[in-house]
Amino acid sequence: MRGFLASTIASSIGVSCAAALVLPLAAPATAAPTSPASPPGARSARPAALPGTPDAAVPGSTQSLALAPVARDRALGPAVAEQGLTREHVRHFSLLGVVWDDPGTPLHGRVQVRTRSTRDGAWSGWRNLETHNDDAADPGAAERASHRVRGATPPLWVGDSDGVEVRVRAESGHRTGGTAHGARAGTAAGPLPSGLRLELVDPGAPPPARAARPGATEIPALTKAATEDELRTLPGVELTPRQRANPHIGPRPRIITRRGWGADEKLRERGFVYTKKVKAAFVHHTASGNGYKCSQAASVIRGIHRYHVRSMRWRDIGYNFLVDKCGTLYEGRAGGVAKPVLGAHTRGFNTNSMGIAVLGGFGSAKPPKAVLDAIARLTAWKLGLYGADPRGKTYLTSGGGNLYRKGKSVRLNVISGHRDGFATQCPGRKLYSKLGTARSTAARYQGR
Repeated sequence: MRGFLASTIASSIGVSCAAALVLPLAAPATAAPTSPASPPGARSARPAALPGTPDAAVPGSTQSLALAPVARDRALGPAVAEQGLTREHVRHFSLLGVVWDDPGTPLHGRVQVRTRSTRDGAWSGWRNLETHNDDAADPGAAERASHRVRGATPPLWVGDSDGVEVRVRAESGHRTGGTAHGARAGTAAGPLPSGLRLELVDPGAPPPARAARPGATEIPALTKAATEDELRTLPGVELTPRQRANPHIGPRPRIITRRGWGADEKLRERGFVYTKKVKAAFVHHTASGNGYKCSQAASVIRGIHRYHVRSMRWRDIGYNFLVDKCGTLYEGRAGGVAKPVLGAHTRGFNTNSMGIAVLGGFGSAKPPKAVLDAIARLTAWKLGLYGADPRGKTYLTSGGGNLYRKGKSVRLNVISGHRDGFATQCPGRKLYSKLGTARSTAARYQGR
């Protein structure tokens, strides 16, 4: 059975099973020189360009609705204190978010939405969207080469809906944000960002099971011994003599591929951008809500994928991997799960790192044990490919952010939370406090 599974994966990609881990599931574009906008050390298969496939040609859809000043503010002109809209009849959608023109302009205010369920026609209560989407590409990276990226809230999963109301109100005064280094206070004042729009995302349905070749929907788990054997022959991974003699690597976990969760490969850009290695992992939460069922996780990921590419205008989904609340692992950004694919997750520290996003929010909700184990299993394997100790420290050079200036060498945990590299509450207080458990478990999986 194992031989059959390996052969079917190989046939679906056209390479050996080991090489399948480092090659993308879709054929790459012809190699080209590194884009000038890429970070130092990055290698790109093709300069960045915004995807041009119209929504009508892909599964799912995105409805983009401009917000308008509320009646009492209309006389104030463009710099209004409140905007919103109500739509009682729209095409079905399951995920939403608010975007604006300039990604460098913060939204200091409150964003609230309520939606009408297609199941029973009932309207939800008002729900708050986080206003600071701190998952981002590095300044000067390929992500920003088109100069068309947008500011955005994190997306929110609301389930199948056909009506929506949103209100965005500016706030001024003192704000306090939690970071790994304590509270940070500041003054937030000024108008709302220009170009506010509500994005309603229908993630679409995955391709029929019969359309996918057998074995292409997941990368199967391996034993530790089999993983060590594979490590010694994996293309593109350079091992030190010590690694060859005594590889500290966890068993390769089962990973649902992009084809497995139904990624529409026409959405993303064709090229891939790589860095030199993976020295650290940053753990995130998606802030998209915990109300999904695990059977809906693939739909949530398709929604986030479409939101990142169509609404925020990124090259691809920003995270390298995702984890649902049942502990299932998913391939994120395309380019090969074993390769050092440049993501867009921790502004300033995307180079030589990977981003792991847990679907949901964990500011007050406790992360399930299955989530922590999935993070440990993934990091034990992926960091083990590059000789990193999950309990250790490493140095990364900041690409510029709100905690560290560009060019500063920063000492970080090999498994860090998003807030360690950027002033944010992500991955939520409850998940961040459990990262020590993930580090020790990952080290144990590596045999340390």
